[in-house]
Parts: sequence; structure tokens; C-alpha cells
Amino acid sequence: MKYKYGGTTKKGMDCSGLIVTSFKKEAIQLPRTTSQLAVTGDWVDVKEVQKGDLLFFATNKNSRNVNHVGIVTESRTGFVEFIHASTSSGVMISELSEKYWYFAFVQARRIL
Repeated sequence: MKYKYGGTTKKGMDCSGLIVTSFKKEAIQLPRTTSQLAVTGDWVDVKEVQKGDLLFFATNKNSRNVNHVGIVTESRTGFVEFIHASTSSGVMISELSEKYWYFAFVQARRIL
């Protein structure tokens, strides 16, 4: 699926659109923007993340402002995998241990 800023359909989706659409399928209403999602639910230590938790990132250089979000798809000791919508590759799976994501990571939150 392609990346589309503000998108929430099969034609294209942005990172928060992926989250909102995924939770909506389970009848859970969430705020639409990444910054609103970043204050929803409960803070979770990254060592305690579980499937379905949200990971937040700051990908702009020299900024700690959250601008990207993904959903944990797999978590075990020392390994966290998440699905997200990236501007370059569309909807994809990445690992938190990848250098880019590791250094951009800001916080994890639990909605459920």
C-alpha cells in the first residue's frame, strides 16, 4: 500500500491513518493525528511493549517532537517489530533495533 499524507484508504495511508483504521476495525475510536495519539492511552516502558502497543518516533533532524507512529506486531526480549506507513516505502514492517528507528524512538503507549 502506498503512503499518502492524510490517507486512510487502500489508495494510500499515512502513519496515523494506519493506526486509526486498524483500531477502528476493532470498534476502537482514536484521535486522527500522531501528536494526539502520543498522549492517548498509557505510557509503557519499551522493555514491556506488547503486540498492539504504539511506538512513537521523532524523525526530523534535531527535534524530539513526535511525528511518526507504528503498531507493535511482535515483541520478545531484545526484539520489537512494528508495522507503519513510511513516506518512502508505504506500509511496511520494521524492527526497533534498526539504527534509524532505534535513535528516532521517543516513547511507547498502550491503548488496550
